[in-house]
Amino acid sequence: MDQSLCKLTLVYPPDIADHLVELVLSMEPPVRGFTTFAAEGHGFDFSKATVRERVRGCVERCVLMAVMPRPRASQLLEVLRRKIPVPHMA
Repeated sequence: MDQSLCKLTLVYPPDIADHLVELVLSMEPPVRGFTTFAAEGHGFDFSKATVRERVRGCVERCVLMAVMPRPRASQLLEVLRRKIPVPHMA
């Protein structure tokens, strides 16, 4: 089994931040550690942006970063796909 490390970076809407962090913290086996922070997203599709975001030219986003074995990252992504189906998560 591949145990090489990878950096997992998730970018997601702020309204799911608490739910996503809670899910990651409750995983078994535990995720060893991760960092979250607020960010601004830039792109071409502002169809879901608020008026404030359209005026500013960017949308509010949150970022989660973690370093973990590649199989663990794949497992985490699969859990997130099932439990938090968010179309604007990258």
